[in-house]
Amino acid sequence: MRHLKFVPSWLRFLTIFLLTMGILFRFSNLDGKVFWHDETYASLRISGYTINEAKQQLFKNRLIGKESFAQFQGANPEKSLNDTIMSLAKQDSQHPPLYYIIARFWMEIFGNSVTAIRSLSACISLLAFPCVYWLCRELFNVPLSVPGVAIALMAISPIHLVYAQEAQEYILWLVTILLSSASLLRAIRLEYELGKERQKPDLFAIWSLYAVTLAISLYTFLWSAFVAVAHGVYVMITAKFKFTETVRTYLLASLVSFLAFMPWITVVIADYFQFLISAAKTTIQSDLIPLFPFLLMQLSRIFFDIGLKAENSLGYLIALVFLTLVGYSIYFIFRSTNYKVWSFIIILIVVPALPLILPAIKSGSIRSSAEAYLIPSYLGIQLAVAYLLATQLYNASVSRRRIWHIIMALVVICGLISSRVSSQAETWWNKGMNYGNPQVAQIINQSNRPLLISDALGNNYGHVFSLSYLLEPKVRFLLVNNQKIPKIPDGFTDVFLLNPSEAWGKTIEKKYKFKTDIVYSDNYYSIWKLAKTRNLRQRNTSPNNKLSANL
Repeated sequence: MRHLKFVPSWLRFLTIFLLTMGILFRFSNLDGKVFWHDETYASLRISGYTINEAKQQLFKNRLIGKESFAQFQGANPEKSLNDTIMSLAKQDSQHPPLYYIIARFWMEIFGNSVTAIRSLSACISLLAFPCVYWLCRELFNVPLSVPGVAIALMAISPIHLVYAQEAQEYILWLVTILLSSASLLRAIRLEYELGKERQKPDLFAIWSLYAVTLAISLYTFLWSAFVAVAHGVYVMITAKFKFTETVRTYLLASLVSFLAFMPWITVVIADYFQFLISAAKTTIQSDLIPLFPFLLMQLSRIFFDIGLKAENSLGYLIALVFLTLVGYSIYFIFRSTNYKVWSFIIILIVVPALPLILPAIKSGSIRSSAEAYLIPSYLGIQLAVAYLLATQLYNASVSRRRIWHIIMALVVICGLISSRVSSQAETWWNKGMNYGNPQVAQIINQSNRPLLISDALGNNYGHVFSLSYLLEPKVRFLLVNNQKIPKIPDGFTDVFLLNPSEAWGKTIEKKYKFKTDIVYSDNYYSIWKLAKTRNLRQRNTSPNNKLSANL
């Protein structure tokens, strides 16, 4: 790989240009996309309120405006940082607290706007570039060629842009994976060089760094435990399954990390047993899709993503092209590098994904919300492709070199187009159950004096919070608990019902003699418009009518 140490000026320029474009895309239109269900829940946790507290204060069968939601969507003087942590511990322990603690401090400084909270993720995403440079230096032992291409690919990768503009912990998780992986590789290399008179303090410092970064990763996202397993498998393979000094030191560093994480592990275990013994039943809306189309589309979205759905034939064709590129990249790195290089990449791709894929193979389908859990796999794939492209740009054959220049150009163009389209879109595939919110908001906002009615069952709480960011101030909300019959006041030109159960909708129809018409429906929720009937008009003229439905 000596020829990889000499990098042409055009590749340096290309890396700098794509890095600049990637940074611009990350901070572009931050408040333009739907602030969806999961992001509103993250903001609720940051605020320090629990779901039950929010429902008790909002779902009280009275009129409120969109400003009433602000108290539960970010830092506020009524709740402290301790309340933020306790909110997670009580109701959402599968989300460790590190990101929410950082976000709480961030929002206290920059405010609770959508731009403010998403800018935190955009800023964190910038740390991925020096981290991937370090990881590539440790893995491939070249100064700029492969790290430069890896930085370029990551800068314009659509999948990384999605999480860099998401008010959740996933982009922070990527950074911690990069740091812990790079420090592990550095520690293993220093262990090898110890016989060449390396100083023990250096070795102790780098293993300590690995323990700290692994603990930080665990406090960011629970799935880091499987990344730690991948690291353990790699250490055993590089040690040729012998209990060497490196293996012993790795086990000690990992033990320190898990001991540091023990306080939150106890919370998670206690929460899990509480769930098992609870008599309450929880209904989780989950969009199951076939496994192979899901994996194919996620692989394609690493390099090219213009919002095509899995069932789209063009999307399939594009995905197959990138599957060929990725497959050849893995084959090439297997044939051209030693086992310490290719085994790391393959293990990083496979091991963290197995807990998702193995159950899905049995059932034949997988949750669409599982995309973020594959971030380690996305990273491993990008490393393999970066190595392939960087080495083939120096191929001895001029004709082959030209072909790979064209392939490199096409990958770059795909990334730039995808990033441009994604950064300016008002909704995207990762918005899940709130993908259609812009359409719903447009329907409601067209009314002169609209009223939106909802109960607190299922995911309706999250739907209402998400919609509140897109609805105009003229919209009023009438939120009820336990499907009580709402008291509809005078003065509204249109009344909308959010995701009513069949029984609740019919009860409202019967009481007020409404006629209900569906105006929007998708796989997650529906919007119904309540229309007056002739009997209702007659009833509105009665002087004794206290609950007039004059809409």
